[in-house]
Amino acid sequence: MPRLLVALLCALSLAIPAVAAAAPPATQTQAPAQACQNRTAPPAAVDASEKPAPGQQPPAPLPVPADPVGGPRLGECGLVLPVGAPQPPANQFESWVLADLDSGRVLAARDPHARQRPASLIKILLATVVLRELKMDTQVTGTWDDANQDGTRVGIGPDGKYTNDQVLHALLMHSGNDAAHSFAVQLGGMDQAVAKMNALAHSSGALDTRTASPSGLDGPGMSSSAYDLALLYRIAMQDKRFADAVRTEQIQFPGWGDKPAFVVANDNPLLYNYEGDLGGKTGYTDDALHTYINAAQRGSSRIVLVGMRGTMSPVTAMYTQSKSLMDYGLALAQSAAQPVGQLVDQDPDSRVSATPTTAAAPLVAKQVTAASPVDPGPDNPLLVVLLLVGVLVLGYVVFAVLRNRSRPDKTSQNP
Repeated sequence: MPRLLVALLCALSLAIPAVAAAAPPATQTQAPAQACQNRTAPPAAVDASEKPAPGQQPPAPLPVPADPVGGPRLGECGLVLPVGAPQPPANQFESWVLADLDSGRVLAARDPHARQRPASLIKILLATVVLRELKMDTQVTGTWDDANQDGTRVGIGPDGKYTNDQVLHALLMHSGNDAAHSFAVQLGGMDQAVAKMNALAHSSGALDTRTASPSGLDGPGMSSSAYDLALLYRIAMQDKRFADAVRTEQIQFPGWGDKPAFVVANDNPLLYNYEGDLGGKTGYTDDALHTYINAAQRGSSRIVLVGMRGTMSPVTAMYTQSKSLMDYGLALAQSAAQPVGQLVDQDPDSRVSATPTTAAAPLVAKQVTAASPVDPGPDNPLLVVLLLVGVLVLGYVVFAVLRNRSRPDKTSQNP
């Protein structure tokens, strides 16, 4: 064998084990998710709101997926930031997510899959079911049951006449529990409404979410996460009727009996004082504490913030904290920062996809190849060495063949 070819083969035999030793072993698998706080269930309730009815057992916690929904980094505890990204501004949310509303890329997070109580943010899920099943021009009549709901009410009264569109605005703008009750009755009753909400959450990939009431009042098994609510809000915002409702500042709402019509104002503070705000949803219960969703657009970037289990700082109000987080998210969206995950796009009834199919492709491909035994991407040093040495060997063989052909065939020459 020619000496050059022998040398090349020797180099190849030395390079393979050396590079393979530096590469991840073929059997390496992703490390299991850390045992984050509230990974299986929200913190203990502070009141009796989640006590089951007599004779009933509390529902078991929802299963935790073996692989974090949205990508491996979203299984991390604490802050989940792009490599090299600055620290986020201080805030009082125990868990939060910032995501691109169009591409679905998760820009940054803190304990994104920590299970918390959603409070009235679950009305986003109810509104999505309503918009898919009920006609907005249908007129409904208010009842005493509507009017007597616990918590925040917009002012639906017995025998009052309302269109579903007006009730939807009351649900989203003023977080009316009376509006939630009216919709639940139309959907077949409380149990049917809750079942439909939970079915939509599960089919959409929101696997941390289980609602116990249409309104978001706490009940046995109530659970969601910042990741899930960002996912559900992105789905909801693909319906223009929802997007218009959460962005509406004021509406005239019908009266009832001898009570005249009155003005209903949107209770989202950032809608009035944050540049490019697209609307959102507020929430609070004693067990959930403050919960908040808000979206905004600057230039071509549209982002959503979800904050859960928030508390009011003695110095900085919660919505001021949210402003600084929104600024941080918009800066990340407009930078070249690598996203930390993806809002999955598997809603079976999505009418309009706001996600360009090419936008999520690089992230999805990276998630798939990261779990492969040997990454075939261009950054794999073993593959690079093999290709280079292979090209050299092939070149030498071709050169040798051509050189031999150019010589006279000594076996045919006369002596």
